[in-house]
Amino acid sequence: MNPSGVPARILDAWKGTDVVELSTMPALLLALAVIVLLARLLGALARRLGQPPVIGEILGGILLGPTLFGGAITRVLFPTDVRSILTTLANVGVVVFMFLVGLELDRGLLRGQGRIAVTLSLSAMVVPFALGSLLALYLFDHHPTPHRLAFVLFLGTAMAVTAFPVLARILTDKGLIDTPIGGLALACASVDDVMAWSLLAVVVALAGAGTVPWSVLLVVPFAAALLLVVRPALARLAARGPTSAGGRAGGPLAAAAVLVAVSAGLWLSAEATDRMGLHLIFGAFLFGVAMPRDGAVVLREKALPWIRQICAVVLLPVFFMVAGIKVDLSSMSGTALGELGLVLLVAIVGKFAGAFVGARLNGVRVRHSTVLAILINTRGLTELVVLTVGLQLAVLDTQLYSLMVVMALVTTAMAGVLLPVVYPERRVREDRAAAHAVLTRS
Repeated sequence: MNPSGVPARILDAWKGTDVVELSTMPALLLALAVIVLLARLLGALARRLGQPPVIGEILGGILLGPTLFGGAITRVLFPTDVRSILTTLANVGVVVFMFLVGLELDRGLLRGQGRIAVTLSLSAMVVPFALGSLLALYLFDHHPTPHRLAFVLFLGTAMAVTAFPVLARILTDKGLIDTPIGGLALACASVDDVMAWSLLAVVVALAGAGTVPWSVLLVVPFAAALLLVVRPALARLAARGPTSAGGRAGGPLAAAAVLVAVSAGLWLSAEATDRMGLHLIFGAFLFGVAMPRDGAVVLREKALPWIRQICAVVLLPVFFMVAGIKVDLSSMSGTALGELGLVLLVAIVGKFAGAFVGARLNGVRVRHSTVLAILINTRGLTELVVLTVGLQLAVLDTQLYSLMVVMALVTTAMAGVLLPVVYPERRVREDRAAAHAVLTRS
C-alpha cells in the first residue's frame, strides 16, 4: 500500500495502461455502437422466433468473432487498443450481472416447497455433474491442462449449471411465471445456482494454486458478515433514506447516494473474494444476496432500474462480444464434431434425467416432470459466465470452450422449441385454473 491509499497492484496496472487517446475514441464508440445495435437486432429476432433474447445476443458475439471470414470483422472493428477497453467493460458487466443474480434470488420461492425443491435440485445437479466428470476424464488427453482435478470438477460443474435469470425470462414470456410448475422451476434453479457457484469456487481455488488455499476459508465468515452485519445495516440506512409523500422513493440526490453506496460495496465485496483466491464474481454474487429486500425503497425504485438497463443494453452485449471473439467454429474437424456430440449428449441427458427422476420421486406428474426437466436444462448466460472463468484460468482451451458455448446455446434454445409441444397453452390454462380453485377453497 502506498501513501495515497491505493493498492500497489492497482497502481501498477494503471501505470501499464495508457489513457484512452483521442484517436481511439471514435473506434471505441463505433465498436460500442455496432455491438449494441447487433445485440438489439438479434435479440429482437430471437424473441420473434419464440426464443429468449440472450440467444440472439450470444450469437451476435460469435458472429463478430473469428468464426466468420477468418476474424477479419474482429480485426477491423476491434483493434487491439479498443479490445482491451472492451474487455474491461465486459468484466464490469459480469460483476454487475452476478450482483443482479444474487439480488434476484428469492428465498420466498422455497416457502411451502423447500423439501421438493432441494431434493429435486440435488438430483438435477448430481447426475449431470457425475456424467460431466466422466466425460472430462475422456476429454482430458485431447484438451490437457496443468490441473487435471480442476478440469474434471470444472466440466462437471459446467454440465450442472442452470441459468436462473434466463429461466425467469422464459417463464415470463411463456406465461408460466405464476403457475405452480413455474414457481417450482424457479425455486430449483435458485438452489442450483448456489450449489453451482460453490462448486466453481472450489475449482477456481484449485486452478489458481493447485490446492485449495487456506484463505478460501475466509469466504465463510465473510458471507456471514455480509448477511448478519452488512444486510441489517443497509436495511436501516435505506429505511432512514428520504422518501416523498406516500412512501415513494426520494429524488435524484437520494438515488445517486444509494447508487454510489451500492457501487462501493459491490467493488469492496468483489475485491475481497479476489484477495481470498476466488474470483471477483463470487464477491459480487454474495453482495447481491446480502442486499436488503425490505425498506430499500430508493434502491428498488430509483437505482436498480438504471443498473439493470445499463447492464442489459451496454455491458452484457460487450461481454457477449468479448466471449464470442474466443469462439472459433471455422475449422471444425470430425474429432471436434464428435466431441460436440458427446458434450451435447451428456449435458442434455444428464440434466434432463436428473431433474425428471428427482421430480418423479417427489410425486410430480409425468407431464410436469418433463416440463421441469426441459426448463432446468436452460443454461444461457450463466453458463457463458462459467465458461469465461474456465477460459481465463486455462482450465479450458479455446476449442473446448467453443464447443461448450454451442452447448449453452442449444440447451437454452431447446426450451422455446419443446415447451409448446409438451406443455401447450391449453394445459397451462387448466393448471392455472386448478391452482386458483385450490386457493379459493382454502
